[in-house]
Amino acid sequence: MNTNTLTARFMMPHPGQKRILTAPQTYRVVACGRRFGKTTAGQMALVQTALMGGAGWWLSPTYGMANQVWRDLKAALGRAATNISESERRIELPTGGSISIRSAHNPDLLRGAGLDLAVLDEAAFMEGRVWPSVVRPMLLDRGGGALFLSTPFGRNWFWELFKLGIDPQEPRWASFHFPSDANPAITADDLADIRRTTPERIYREEYLAQFIDDAGQVFRDIHRAATAQPAHPIDGRRYVAGVDWGREHDYTAIAVIDAATGVMVALDRFTGIGWAVQRGRLKALCDRWRPAVIWAEANSIGAVNIEALQAEGLPVRPFHTTARSKAHIIEGLALALEREEITLLDDDVLKGELAGYTLERMAGGGYRYNAPSGGHDDTVIALALAWYAARSGGFR
Repeated sequence: MNTNTLTARFMMPHPGQKRILTAPQTYRVVACGRRFGKTTAGQMALVQTALMGGAGWWLSPTYGMANQVWRDLKAALGRAATNISESERRIELPTGGSISIRSAHNPDLLRGAGLDLAVLDEAAFMEGRVWPSVVRPMLLDRGGGALFLSTPFGRNWFWELFKLGIDPQEPRWASFHFPSDANPAITADDLADIRRTTPERIYREEYLAQFIDDAGQVFRDIHRAATAQPAHPIDGRRYVAGVDWGREHDYTAIAVIDAATGVMVALDRFTGIGWAVQRGRLKALCDRWRPAVIWAEANSIGAVNIEALQAEGLPVRPFHTTARSKAHIIEGLALALEREEITLLDDDVLKGELAGYTLERMAGGGYRYNAPSGGHDDTVIALALAWYAARSGGFR
């Protein structure tokens, strides 16, 4: 069998990928930045194993994440395969080797015959027991190896494995660290653009591939920024506002910012009152500050309030909250705090909500932002919307 026909379907590996593929250690741990090329390296490693008659598994945190890998492997090996099972997501080769795609979403279902290689993609986002309790036993009888690929996510079990690979007392382990710019196709200009518009924590983790131990904290330098006191309107200044509506026992919060200076000038927070009274509180604040624009959360109850306020002539715009749109305004606020572009009111509730706000990195990419369990984030959202009005969507 001419294996060159199969391997030629992949692009030539770049130097970083070659280091991974040629490393002789049994267990290889790769912490890398976005777009480094880890997925391609993992596919190449599986193909090498299958061409030599070995059995390999590709594991992703979810099946959805593995869809593109499955398509790529079928394209690379399809004509040479003796059997391709869509239902089992398994490719068999004339060498006797095979490649299977599996999801680690439910580790208890990961059982099978012995393996020569297991590739764990985005390993940091799998349950910690996937490796010691499920995958590692499958390697024992065949002397198989494992390739762990991931961008870091804090200092969890993936970090513990990474430390094994840099320990000289662990000769069977090797660890590699590749930031995004280790891929020659990524330009310094592109990364510079990303860095200018990305909060430091996200950039360090996603693109520099650094292990960060901060328990998912989103906002930094809160107390340094919280020096403003409630102020009085100044003629000629342009003010903007953000509103997060509360339901039942939640709080409604309204934040006002001086669009020119980035100084927070007012914050109102209340609960336990009807919608008409809530709208009245906002109207009273508008009569005082006369904001040029008010961005208000529009999901669910917000839409009714917004329509009523617009009917009365207030410059209210609806903000439809999705995972992506929420990330956009939260990351914008975090970046403003890092750059000292915004000055916050010295308000204990606001400082507490900002300090407790957390992020959860999703296995499929991106972040999910939330208040801690049982906590509130009404002032955070109102402030983020006001900052969005001041810098991103204020006067368009």
